[in-house]
Amino acid sequence: MVHSRTVSTATARNAPPPELFTERSAAPSPAGPVDDGRPTRMPPGSGQRRFVQTMRFVARPMDTSLAAHRAFGDVWQLHLLSRREPFVVTCHPNHIRSLFKASPADAPSLTGESPLRPILGPNSVLTSVGERHMRQRKLLLPPFHGDAVQRYAEMIAEVAEREIDRWPVGEPFALAPRMSAVTLDVIMRGVFGITGVPPRGTAEYRLRQTVRRMLLASTKPLYQLVELYNAGRMEPRGVLKAVLALADRHLYAVIRTRRDEGTSSDRHDVLSLLLQARDDEGRGLTDHELRDELMSLVLAGHETTANSLAWTFERLTRTPAAYDRLRELTRGGDRHAADAYVEATVHEVMRVRPVIPMIVRMATRPWQLGEYVVPARTPVAVSIVALHHRDDVYPDPFAFRPERFVEQKPGTYTWIPFGGGIRRCLGATLAMAEQRVVLTAIAQRTDLAAPDPAPEQPRQRNVTMIPRHGGRVVVQRKRAA
Repeated sequence: MVHSRTVSTATARNAPPPELFTERSAAPSPAGPVDDGRPTRMPPGSGQRRFVQTMRFVARPMDTSLAAHRAFGDVWQLHLLSRREPFVVTCHPNHIRSLFKASPADAPSLTGESPLRPILGPNSVLTSVGERHMRQRKLLLPPFHGDAVQRYAEMIAEVAEREIDRWPVGEPFALAPRMSAVTLDVIMRGVFGITGVPPRGTAEYRLRQTVRRMLLASTKPLYQLVELYNAGRMEPRGVLKAVLALADRHLYAVIRTRRDEGTSSDRHDVLSLLLQARDDEGRGLTDHELRDELMSLVLAGHETTANSLAWTFERLTRTPAAYDRLRELTRGGDRHAADAYVEATVHEVMRVRPVIPMIVRMATRPWQLGEYVVPARTPVAVSIVALHHRDDVYPDPFAFRPERFVEQKPGTYTWIPFGGGIRRCLGATLAMAEQRVVLTAIAQRTDLAAPDPAPEQPRQRNVTMIPRHGGRVVVQRKRAA
């Protein structure tokens, strides 16, 4: 279905011409704001009802995007229950670059309308926009970069080794919840400054247990009904509201305890930094603001990494050549070659199975996307899945080949599992470090196989794309640490 209308020139501003550039081997395509009065032209879409499109996207997020790319080209429409108007979706590197490099006023993030909004609240770095987002981002970057991440590496290895020790031999199990236990301990260290599992009876322990139960419940098929019931809502309702109320009780208890203890310059965890933060008028963050920020970091800061690790072995156990090479190198003596292949494996997994399959910007000005010009106030989504499977960028894109990235850095606008621009995931450095350490430990100590040789299909859970069965594996053999 194609719609067109004329853009008024009454509010037109001077704008640079659409940019052309070449990223890897993708053919150039014009993209960027165009306020020259040209008529708009919307891309095609399936024309199916919103409910049908939503159900297909939730059930088969990867297939939905790839089928649309095949049918309509680089740009198409997607109409979901979360928004009355349709999204325009693109997967061309030029278009993505124009959105990521645009000023925040021209292409702000649409995270304020994210399905995460009822869970995380309005004050999170993930759901805020503009100056507030930039202030929060600057505040939160130090604990997740540089020396801070290096300090976490030893702890990540210890947690991973303890987890592997608990794995049964010869019994199938899902990796996602096991990986979640590892990454949750890491994020609890970064956010609250707690090493290992918090002592029983503490508010931090109760919070950790509640978060684990929440995530386990969210893997069940019935949870999709909870998501649908909250689709398009700014505040939680029903079961989600009750579950969040329990988590909030424990989180507010943690905040009260730390306020009573007072701040210390010796502590470098996120909560300590947030408690010390002051705005230009000397005001600190309220408990509600702290809650939203901490909930975002705890939930988003470990779930995405855990699922990426589950996808890693879902792919490796079905790609013997890559898996054999990984084990050979990590168990051999060439540390440089092993590190390079581990890094390449992480990059390739996040290419073929990005945990966040789509991100959205709001084009506040008329925007050219190839042959189309969409009107101002159009939500433009970037399909990370379709971008990562372009055959003009990645030859044989559906094959799992870590060697693509051996000694080869991913492209800025062709590999975007962490998003990009000023909204790039602030925990990306920590997430990469976690995956490298955990992947190495598992490859060195275990021989895994898939109980079912058929690939696990992706399914959508909130904004994430996860293995349908949690990345089930069976340990065939286990080596001593």
